[in-house]
Amino acid sequence: MFAGTGSDVGKSIVAAAFCRIFRQDGYHPAPFKAQNMALNSYATPEGLEIGRAQAVQAEAAGIPCHTDMNPLLLKPNSDHTSQVVLNGKPLGNKDAYDYWRKGCVQRGGASLSGPDFRAEVHAAFDRLASRYNPIVMEGAGSIAEINLKDRDLVNMSMAQHAKADVILVGDIDRGGVFASVYGSIMLQSPEDRKLIKGIIINKFRGDMRLFDEGRRMLEDICSVPVLGVIPYYKDIYIDEEDSVNLAKKNSQLSTLNSQLNVAVILLRHISNYTDFDTLERDPRVNLFYTNNIKDIEQADIIILPGTKSTLDDLLELRRNGCAQAILRAHRDGKMVIGICGGYQMLGQTVEDPEGIEGSIKRLPGLGLLPIHTTMTQEKTTRQVTFQFEGQKCQGYEIHQGVSDTNEIILQTDHCIGTYIHGFLDNAPVIEHILREKGKVKSEKFASAQDPQVFKETQYDKLAAHVRQYVDIERIYQILSSND
Repeated sequence: MFAGTGSDVGKSIVAAAFCRIFRQDGYHPAPFKAQNMALNSYATPEGLEIGRAQAVQAEAAGIPCHTDMNPLLLKPNSDHTSQVVLNGKPLGNKDAYDYWRKGCVQRGGASLSGPDFRAEVHAAFDRLASRYNPIVMEGAGSIAEINLKDRDLVNMSMAQHAKADVILVGDIDRGGVFASVYGSIMLQSPEDRKLIKGIIINKFRGDMRLFDEGRRMLEDICSVPVLGVIPYYKDIYIDEEDSVNLAKKNSQLSTLNSQLNVAVILLRHISNYTDFDTLERDPRVNLFYTNNIKDIEQADIIILPGTKSTLDDLLELRRNGCAQAILRAHRDGKMVIGICGGYQMLGQTVEDPEGIEGSIKRLPGLGLLPIHTTMTQEKTTRQVTFQFEGQKCQGYEIHQGVSDTNEIILQTDHCIGTYIHGFLDNAPVIEHILREKGKVKSEKFASAQDPQVFKETQYDKLAAHVRQYVDIERIYQILSSND
């Protein structure tokens, strides 16, 4: 298990690296995270939903993703509630207090006793462990949230069930790494502390020799070996887990005539923003995130992304003036693209008669596409293959709500809408929307050719990076000592 001193210390990326390393070394690994809180999710081949990070780790391991890799997924609706997805299917919404202290979920306004989540995640792990070896587990947030220890499903209690060797990952870039690592270990019970077999320091910047003394000091005060110090990297592209990293994304218009400005509307409940990673890497494009009216009006292409709360974000777009700015830009000939919840917003109306998303029952859409959407209890989750300009393309759907059209992709005058996540990972789609603007060079961007080839290269680069700075042989010794 790769556990953390906090959120965003790099556990997901380190776990993905070891999924690829174990695969390269001839093993048959699989990822596992008992409980994930994320808005970036993915559809399994069976049409069920898991966290995006475990889908990425499964890719790194070279195996199809499965709900047993992430049996419990929490998708935030607001600061206080989340949708609970168990074994790939939504159970209902949860209030944070009810979930953590009462084990309840909300459905139709009523509070219902939830299933035995601990038993469910343990069973998922046991099924996975019967098919793969080793299991590369990931913790969540900090392992030292002692006020929630009795309800812990994903960190040390899960490690105890799995009899896992725990490697603690600390982020030196944010500062305070000595206190966070030492405190995380010392706040464990003696029984849990015995499971922590090593420390990895992540996101180091500068001359590695400057941390030699720090490494020795950490080992002395923690009595746990430091297995590696991994430098920060900028040239490896791995899908990110959630919007915690969104603040690091570009938010600036480009003044270069050789680039198209692509504005992704920054929604409050934005989800699956990995949809734009391939387009963001295209040198012909300056992709940025904004809810600034002037930026929207100056962009060449405007994208409305997915959202966990379509009606709430649609209302906010009307309040902050972005809706009007998008319509003005469209009238001026700018291309507008909507994906998933963004697609729903581009229609004529969005209705939620059962209050599935919240208290807003109905809103007019932006009116750029001839569809009407109604929110329903049933959730669509599936992988899809589709034709675009005569070429085979791939993506996946994860959405609440049904629109009154059978078209998987809907196009009108310089406006495209689709429920397909991964739509913009396909080279024919990218070439079409850039060609439509006529402002960029006609030759194709090589890295947009095949997203799977690109991903495989990135996983290999990540594995090589981690191998260089982590004592892999020591980790194998730790694993073999408990066989």
